[in-house]
Amino acid sequence: MFDLRPVGYVLGLLVTTLGLTMAGPFMADLMSGNGQWPVFLTAGVITVLIGAMVALACSNSVGEGGMTLRQTFVLTSLVWLILPTFGAMPLYFGIDDMTVTDAFFEAVSGITTTGSTVLTKIEHLPQGILLWRGILQWLGGIGIIVMAMVFLPELKVGGMQVFRSEAFETMGKILPRAAEIASSISAIYVTLTAICALGYMSVGMTPFDAVVHAMTSIATGGFANTDASFRDYGAGVHYVGIVAMFCAALPFIRYIQLVGGNPMAILRDSQIRVFLVLIFGCTLLISLSVAALKDGMSEKVVREALFNVMSLMSGTGYANADYMTWGPFPIMMFFFIGLIGGCAGSTACSVKVFRYQILFASLRAQIRQLHAPHGVFQPRFEGRKIGEDVMNSVMAFFVAFIASVGVTAVLLSLTGEDFITSVSGAATALANVGPGLGDTIGPIGSFADINETAKWILSFAMLVGRLELMVVLVLITRSFWRT
Repeated sequence: MFDLRPVGYVLGLLVTTLGLTMAGPFMADLMSGNGQWPVFLTAGVITVLIGAMVALACSNSVGEGGMTLRQTFVLTSLVWLILPTFGAMPLYFGIDDMTVTDAFFEAVSGITTTGSTVLTKIEHLPQGILLWRGILQWLGGIGIIVMAMVFLPELKVGGMQVFRSEAFETMGKILPRAAEIASSISAIYVTLTAICALGYMSVGMTPFDAVVHAMTSIATGGFANTDASFRDYGAGVHYVGIVAMFCAALPFIRYIQLVGGNPMAILRDSQIRVFLVLIFGCTLLISLSVAALKDGMSEKVVREALFNVMSLMSGTGYANADYMTWGPFPIMMFFFIGLIGGCAGSTACSVKVFRYQILFASLRAQIRQLHAPHGVFQPRFEGRKIGEDVMNSVMAFFVAFIASVGVTAVLLSLTGEDFITSVSGAATALANVGPGLGDTIGPIGSFADINETAKWILSFAMLVGRLELMVVLVLITRSFWRT
């Protein structure tokens, strides 16, 4: 019989922790005197009580050994469903005319660090709500790193098992090792957030905006405190944002190794080198295209191109310009840039650079095999041979991702959404990027005007994308639940 107690115990602790973090927005509203503090007091008490009761009820499973593979699959999935359910309560209680659908969509978008929003006139919202949106993304960001470095390699999801031979070995002892890794990650995560906040303040942001944007930048989430995102800020803020998003899109294990006295680990990581080449290559192409369309090359053209390339490739979703007016080539480029993603083990979203590296390594080996049929050519990643299980897992991920985008786009179109909204909405939800294309959900739009059915479809797509697709596919197979 499947034992849910270990899963319930961990979920209860996480829900309790989420409820305790509502103290921050509660204090922000209380100090600002806007009268919204009862929202977070009520939601916080309910969340803490439910989480504590579930953890207490399942506490008799502690000490009975580590989690089984099935329990880990279920835990990894339920975390991303349960937390936004409780995270939606302050949004539902605290924003006028907020529906259950919109509150859940916003919370899912926050905790998965997607950054799509159904809110308008964001700058007029209470400080507590703005801070809560930032906290949701910040918590989701650190959860993504832990999941990518601990759970997904163990579950052999989407080729992530290639990272099992990194500095932190997790085989066989998931939860104890997770605690050790999470401790190291948390210190670096908090440090990067603090440095980012100081950077934003140094170039003119208010302390409150700097803290919220630091949380959403390091989480590569993309929630901003205004409808205009970063468009009304100056060059200094843009450059700080570029650096913050870049740092957040690098493997956090490299920071751990850097602090441990191994600075060469960052320079030797092929993911980082490919990531840099992609950023500068895409920025150059888009800058040249925009310069030809407008008044020639300038610092502003390059800065806006670099900012938006960095934002979409990392999956952050900020915008400092309406790139829908830059012509068809940049728009096409931005669509595909959002499907690249950052490095594995970072807060970045989407497909991830390493999967493309493995894909092209396999293609290269196949081409060489055609030229020399009797030769033996083994694809390699980071100097190591790529096992057949990793290759199959990566190929399965690509097939599942493309198929999921197609199915989601069709479902969205059946609800009445237009072609551009359906396709770009499906892609941006599954890749957890944020903005789509077109006038409705583009860089200057929001998801407020799409229909409720489409919002539920997109909410589910964001959760599936955050779980790297394969976890969900495994859970819906009958063989997984057989004893």
